[in-house]
Amino acid sequence: MSRLGSRWTSILILSGIGGDVGGQANLLWKTRRVAGPNPAFPPLDEAIVKAIACELVCCTERPLSRQSLADLTTQARGELGKSISRSTVWRILHTDAIKPWQYEYWIYPRDPRFAMKAGPILDLYAGTWQGRPLGRRDCIISADEKTSIQARVRCHPTLGPAPGRRRRVEFEYDRGGALQYLAAWDVRRGIVMGRCEPSTGIEPFGRLVAQVMSRKPYRSAKRVFWVVDNGSSHRGQTAVRRLAKAYSNLILLHTPVHASWLNQVEIYFSMVQRKVLTPNDFADLVDVERRLLLYEELSNQTPRPFDWTFDRKKLAEFLQRVEARRTAANQILGKAG
Repeated sequence: MSRLGSRWTSILILSGIGGDVGGQANLLWKTRRVAGPNPAFPPLDEAIVKAIACELVCCTERPLSRQSLADLTTQARGELGKSISRSTVWRILHTDAIKPWQYEYWIYPRDPRFAMKAGPILDLYAGTWQGRPLGRRDCIISADEKTSIQARVRCHPTLGPAPGRRRRVEFEYDRGGALQYLAAWDVRRGIVMGRCEPSTGIEPFGRLVAQVMSRKPYRSAKRVFWVVDNGSSHRGQTAVRRLAKAYSNLILLHTPVHASWLNQVEIYFSMVQRKVLTPNDFADLVDVERRLLLYEELSNQTPRPFDWTFDRKKLAEFLQRVEARRTAANQILGKAG
């Protein structure tokens, strides 16, 4: 039995020469590793290794932000009182559902009226407003700005792919300026309307609103709900009153603070980032704008609304998990203090 916690199996392979297996042949022995339990490290030992890895570094009184595999192996040897290899520690952690060495940045929901603001938006996505179904003449627009899109002019032409070689994009580039892409996503129809501007602000956003509201069906719609975040171009009740005065059928709704993920246009922006802007290799800003608008046309040829499944029930579950994490974090900080 291997110390890596795997079983080794030998396989006899009959390999024919010239396709004549019945005639001359080679006998080849190959060994392969088969996953299986390791009696040298029973479940309790594995649990101890995982506990060490999941322990907050600040509680270890060591000046580290994260523990390396070598750090964990050294601690595991001390806790277990026996030798354990780095590869065994790696295997134990790699096969577990929790991988403490991985991390990602996120913004903790801090809006005290999170549910109050998010609920009506989720109702709209589900086809209701204030407890009543939306009518055929009601529209929902999700709008935002994708800012500072650069034109990165590569210092050497991109090389196409070749056998055994990926496409090569020069790492160094000259800055060809930046523009702002403003887009409005029709939640019910699955189409997008956008424009490029040199900067963001109340006036550029106002031009996007005018671009949308001047065309059918929004011009004659009974109600046009605009879902936006809390950016300075459309922030607060001032923006609500300004747009309601300009368009009698426009209703502006803000997502909770730090909850742009509730704004469906962000899904479209993620598609733009993957399909249009990556890798960033443009001749100039004219090229950037042309590609963005051409992708709009391509998307609108086969309009399809997003399959949005996050509803009020999932919102309640989400806020419960957030509160549980908040309580647990406070308890940990209280112990550490």
